[in-house]
Amino acid sequence: MRLAGSPLIPPGIETRLRLSEAGFVFSRGRLAAMKPVNIWDYERLAEEALDANAAAYYFGGSGDEVTLRDNVAALERRKLRPRMLVDVGEVSTKTAVLGTEIALPVLIAPLAMQRMAHPDGEEATARAAAAAGTIMCLSSAATCAPSQLLDGDRWFQVYVWRSRAKTEALIEEAVEAGYSALVLTVDVPYLGRRERDVRVGFKVPEHLTVQGELFGEGFDASVSWRDLEWLAGYGLPVVVKGLLTAEDAELACEHGAAAIVVSNHGGRQLDGVAATLDVLEEMADAVDGRAEVLLDGGVRRGVDVLKALGLGARAVLIGRAMLWGLAVAGEEGVTDVLRMFQKEIEVGLALLGCTTPADVSRAHVR
Repeated sequence: MRLAGSPLIPPGIETRLRLSEAGFVFSRGRLAAMKPVNIWDYERLAEEALDANAAAYYFGGSGDEVTLRDNVAALERRKLRPRMLVDVGEVSTKTAVLGTEIALPVLIAPLAMQRMAHPDGEEATARAAAAAGTIMCLSSAATCAPSQLLDGDRWFQVYVWRSRAKTEALIEEAVEAGYSALVLTVDVPYLGRRERDVRVGFKVPEHLTVQGELFGEGFDASVSWRDLEWLAGYGLPVVVKGLLTAEDAELACEHGAAAIVVSNHGGRQLDGVAATLDVLEEMADAVDGRAEVLLDGGVRRGVDVLKALGLGARAVLIGRAMLWGLAVAGEEGVTDVLRMFQKEIEVGLALLGCTTPADVSRAHVR
């Protein structure tokens, strides 16, 4: 299930698993014994750790998975243009998103049902994000309630269900629990056709409780731009996630979005749309500073983050990369994934001739 071009895990690394009531979890030694050195290593280990049901859900995309693959390929196509003889004696990976300072320009994307990957699920991810000094966005289809997630800076992702009362109850719980932004995901009026799920007969494990109804035709397909104003009424910044055109970026700004996320849902909705990096420049130009621009899709390396910064993103969100760490070693794995990103970004900035993420410009990307 590894994407084309992913390096094989280094020889000699052994995965020791035992089966528990909650699923596969790693036995003693975990990270110390496995020694993954990059995100691709974590992906390979996660593939071994997850059962077929969970692997289909997390690894898969829609249709022929053209967009799923192209998200990664687009990042590989772009090349960096380093500048030399720049004083990089001191380099910082810090930046700020919606007024919150974070330790690196990498946030945790909303990803559903994380307890399907590890028994500690979203709570482990939140602890790791808080320790790393970044923001986690909790999914509307999480396996914990918003009020259960108390660590660090948190955003709440909003799926609008047919039952507005159910949607509003989750939002109100998140507001009361101190979440600092609402992230409206706009590319899911219906679920895309994800054929890996079809082949394995995907089912939500019986022992899991999911906050929202992902698979019961529960989405409100009538959601429109006027709903941004409804969300803004909760008093938090509204982030619009799932945009791919300059026209929609313009509309998001006109309706008061504080930020947009250039996203194709990780290639899981409409197959055949553009890779997110390929449309980032036009989106940033359309926004023209009126809102912050974020990106997700295919990010696996620190240099991927630098390319996104250069083409107009303030920061990126990671979903699968984080999930691989969670599946392999819970909180410890997510912590290690974020550490890898920070170190790669730090070295990448220095070699690019930049001292902060804000220094990366279009002149640094070809």
